[in-house]
Formats: sequence, C-alpha cells, structure tokens
Amino acid sequence: MPLGLIAFAAACAFVGIGLYINIAEQPARLGLAPSAMMKEWTPSNRRGFILLSALALLAAILAFADYARTGDTRWTIGGAVILASGLYAYYVIEPVNLWLYTLEPDAPESVARELMRDWGLVEWGLTVIGLWACGIFAWAIVVPA
Repeated sequence: MPLGLIAFAAACAFVGIGLYINIAEQPARLGLAPSAMMKEWTPSNRRGFILLSALALLAAILAFADYARTGDTRWTIGGAVILASGLYAYYVIEPVNLWLYTLEPDAPESVARELMRDWGLVEWGLTVIGLWACGIFAWAIVVPA
C-alpha cells in the first residue's frame, strides 16, 4: 500500500476526531455544570491533544516519505499543512487552554462557559486544517503527477 494512502487515512482520522470533538463532545460538555464541565474537559483535552498530535505527525511523516518516493510536491504541501495544526494549537488554542487551566473553582459560571465556548470555536480551526490537508492528499492520490 502506498504511504500516501496511509497519510490520507491518518489525516482523515484527524478530521474525524476534530468533528467528533466539535459536534458531539463540546455541546455535551457545555450542558454540564461548570465544575463538571471543567472536570470532564481537563483529561479529555490532554488525551485529545496527544491523539491529534500523533495523527498529524504520522500523516506528515508518511506524506514526506511519499514525496521522497514520487517527487510529487503536493505530498510535501499536505504534510506541511497538517503539521501547521501544531502551530495553530500552540498559538491559538493554547492561550485559551491556559485561561481554562488557571480558572479558579469559585469563578463565575458565565466566565467558565464563555471560555469553554471560545475553546470550542477555536477548536474548529484544527478540523479545517485537517480538511485542507485531506483535500491536498486526495488531489495527489486522484491525479497522480
């Protein structure tokens, strides 16, 4: 099996997880009381970060390997795009994470909910980045160089 197909599958899994977080997990989380919401979010966020990072790295490494095999620069572009999810997470999502992690237990409910809503909105960016990478990978698979 060509490495590009596995890179595409990893990027699709990345998108699927992002969609699950945004469509299923986040709305359910927002329905909880603030203390329960934060208690659920903390381990979920850490595990999600590890899983999404691993999938992004796997997709990028395999895409770069397929570039080395085929010389098709679209694999390099797609690999760079999926790696950009790490920069997006660091510069856009991490500041919101820090605010959520340092939120005092006796903070007003409205502050916790607003921060959690903000977190959910910026989390959509990872899904968009993953879709972008999937599109580039699909283009390289469907229209070979």
